[in-house]
Amino acid sequence: MRFAALALFIIPAFAHDPTPPAIDEIFANFAKPESPGCSLGVIRDGNFIYRKGYGTASLELGVPLSSQSVFYMGSVSKQFTAAAVVLAAEQGFLSLDDNVRQYIPELPDYGHPVTLRQMLHHTSGLRDVLGLLYLSGRDATDLHAKPELIDLVARQKALNYNPGDEYLYSNSNYFLLAEVVQRATKKPFSEFVAENIFQPLGMTHTRFYDDHTMVVSGRIPAYQRGANGNFLVDWSTNFDKVGDGGLMSSVDDLLLWDRNFYANRLGKGTLLKEMQTRGVLNNGKQITYALGLEISSYRGLPIVEHGGALFGYRTEILRFPDQRFSVLCLCNLASASPGRLARQVADVYLAKDLQPMPQPFATPADAAISSPSQFAGKYFDRLNHSLLTFTISENTLAVDRTHLKRIAPNKFAYPGGETTVTFDSADGVSEASLAYDGGTEWTGTRIDDFHPPAAALSAYTGDYKSAELEATYKLSVEQGNLTLRVNWNPPVKLTAIVSNEFEAGGLGTFVFYNDANNHISGLSVFAGRIRNVVFEKTN
Repeated sequence: MRFAALALFIIPAFAHDPTPPAIDEIFANFAKPESPGCSLGVIRDGNFIYRKGYGTASLELGVPLSSQSVFYMGSVSKQFTAAAVVLAAEQGFLSLDDNVRQYIPELPDYGHPVTLRQMLHHTSGLRDVLGLLYLSGRDATDLHAKPELIDLVARQKALNYNPGDEYLYSNSNYFLLAEVVQRATKKPFSEFVAENIFQPLGMTHTRFYDDHTMVVSGRIPAYQRGANGNFLVDWSTNFDKVGDGGLMSSVDDLLLWDRNFYANRLGKGTLLKEMQTRGVLNNGKQITYALGLEISSYRGLPIVEHGGALFGYRTEILRFPDQRFSVLCLCNLASASPGRLARQVADVYLAKDLQPMPQPFATPADAAISSPSQFAGKYFDRLNHSLLTFTISENTLAVDRTHLKRIAPNKFAYPGGETTVTFDSADGVSEASLAYDGGTEWTGTRIDDFHPPAAALSAYTGDYKSAELEATYKLSVEQGNLTLRVNWNPPVKLTAIVSNEFEAGGLGTFVFYNDANNHISGLSVFAGRIRNVVFEKTN
């Protein structure tokens, strides 16, 4: 019996694959010894039908990538954290509908309970811990003690929104969930997960990296291009935060995890149903995020997926449950897009099952209609104070260096086709709306460039302090530009968007407000996963 049980964990040799040339072509840009790249695994019916490493695991040592290379998995970690929460609930240590303050009383009472289930679905409203570190002038990717991070989240006096009202991805949710499991089970989180997931499934090269002095066999570094085009290396060893990230794993080990989504061998049987149930907002709307997994569709087929990105690591697990088909794509190059690459692999293997891709818009003879340049410009969401700038690149519309495909006169699709942007104009007002899975995710109104007179910028200068971030922003006018300085970080040039609102690069949008005497008395920061962090002017 012992040998029969062990046989379940042996990874069989992959079967002959009918289309390796097509797959090799997808990864051709990585398949060279002077480049980092990707480790690929293609799974059907619980076994590899193709796996291969494209590129180099270590440029220093000249070691090629393989299915045994151990990657930092980034946010792919979240599905394992979610599984740990469900298994802890099965064992009676907690309930998914518990108030998080039952386990982490350091968090303030926001007037509405925040449940573990809302955190699992990213509907809690908690501000993102990585973004909070960045806004406070600290290096989000450096070593930070767990008490420091919990204190930072606990210092937030408000949520982004009332719990359950919206979906907004936040790493704070899963970072705190790992701490909840640890406090509830009275066992280190990494140890609980190893005992309840990795060991039962035989994932011998998978672990949560919660000790930055740990030696990890088979671990590989990640790379990104420097300013002069050379590769810069990052081992990410000075980072040991877990829950929202922190998982180390390989293509070979992830096969065993994928198998369990059909075998359901962990716990008492509730795991798969809980993990693959989509969240529901207070208004009854169902969202695509389940528990550490996105449940949606691709070209007409249901998919279950999640990606990860931190340092130079880029990862993706893409599953087609009805076809019992999965693609594992783990990359150690920051410019790689494993979500797109995994879909291209699926396009090859599932060609007969997939619906046709949206066809490009047939250009009419009317030049005014045919040119996408009519949609280029800045679009501003005044509710959430977020700006998107659409430009023309390679004769097509682009946003954030992503090229869009035109599929209708006023509609464009992002790569993959799941996200679209539609442009409308009425009563002289032009709008852009981003939609995903049938719901509108963002709507912005087109705005003109705004240039306040240089003399007016002095009203915004001074020191602004946030008790929530324990940070002071120093604003001054330098060379005719409003400029921000935080700690020892490089200065940031602020760009005016509309009256009293400035774009601050990666720090988001600064919204200044006036006192009763119409003097600037403070500002609020809106930065994607963080809303309305208040700074008071101190001089």
